[in-house]
Amino acid sequence: MTKHLTIDHVGHRGDGVAQTDGGNVYVPYTLGGEAVEIEPLAGHGDRARLLRIETASPDRIAPFCTHFGACGGCAIQHWRPEAYRAWKRQIVIDTLAQARIDCAVDELIDAHGAGRRRITLHARSDDGKLRVGFAAPNSHAIVPIDACPVLDPALHGAIDAARELAEALKPANKPLDIQVTATCNGLDVDVRGSGQLPAALVATLSRIAEAHRLARLTRHGELVLMRAPPVIEIGASRLVLPPGSFLQATVAGEETLAARVAAHCGKARHIADLFCGVGPFALRLAARARIAAFDNDAAAVAALQKATAVPGLKPIKAEIRDLFRRPLMAQELRDLDAAVFDPPRKGAEAQSKQLAASRIPVVVAVSCNTATFARDARILIDGGYNLETVTPVDQFRHSPHIELVAKFSRRR
Repeated sequence: MTKHLTIDHVGHRGDGVAQTDGGNVYVPYTLGGEAVEIEPLAGHGDRARLLRIETASPDRIAPFCTHFGACGGCAIQHWRPEAYRAWKRQIVIDTLAQARIDCAVDELIDAHGAGRRRITLHARSDDGKLRVGFAAPNSHAIVPIDACPVLDPALHGAIDAARELAEALKPANKPLDIQVTATCNGLDVDVRGSGQLPAALVATLSRIAEAHRLARLTRHGELVLMRAPPVIEIGASRLVLPPGSFLQATVAGEETLAARVAAHCGKARHIADLFCGVGPFALRLAARARIAAFDNDAAAVAALQKATAVPGLKPIKAEIRDLFRRPLMAQELRDLDAAVFDPPRKGAEAQSKQLAASRIPVVVAVSCNTATFARDARILIDGGYNLETVTPVDQFRHSPHIELVAKFSRRR
């Protein structure tokens, strides 16, 4: 049964929100002020499918991708850029206000740059038909794609290579995940969900990798073929990526975050890099400071340690440590001038409590989740820190995802 609603505003997930007597109804691809015809989604409670826009917002623009609305990769291509940017910054303001945090929020920094340098494509064969692409919105169905306009040109050929790999692997009952990362030496591909590979199939995959000139092909992190080490540049260092390694989505995003982190650390001479990953901050900060780096990803820590052999860098001590279960204690932090932490989406509650109990003059937080950032920020503020500045960074353009960089200073 269809309904007619008026959208009040765009919510934090990018959906239009209609306020009704029965509660909020969330309608993707709509904007505030629009009159729409919708169809409730069975089994999805308060979510609805957009059928027709009866009165369009003056801020509505035409999407630039033919897959928009079918593919779940982008939530927002239909909004005037100025209004979109204001909305994204407002997400940060609202989330901080809900946590009773009063702090000025800088203007949003656009860090899309050349586009996304890493993607995960999904492949599945249904009824004998292979589909390679991205998941549909709120669904496990796969939308086949032949091009994606938000990708870095360095990912050219990634979709064709993934399609040939999937054709060889013939995924059936469950999807095959194909992660592709652009590196200095070509595409780095890690395939997951394939099961064991017989020798003949390994030979086939190797031929495909050669044909597409992949830098490296791995299966669940195990090497199938390497034509050249998949190297990325971080500051003055060249680092060989571990298979399937986490990276910031765009080169511009990483560089923007790193520049803000370095500025906030100022003249600190001994810095802790917590949740360091492969070292996007540590390898840059080491140009002027000694670094103690920690992460629970052993492969990332090993790659970081190997990348430190660069003339002019200060010492970097990289250590494997699960900071969720074994955060650095306040007494372990006593000799530091600054600490940087960049946790996964769930934040760093345990580590934040220890930072709050320390006497470190400066703490710099990087986050990809405004809610867990606000929780961790509240811990630091209650522990005696002032939140001086928050900068939102948009490297996931056309989505509700947002990065933050914040500086905390110890109150005297």
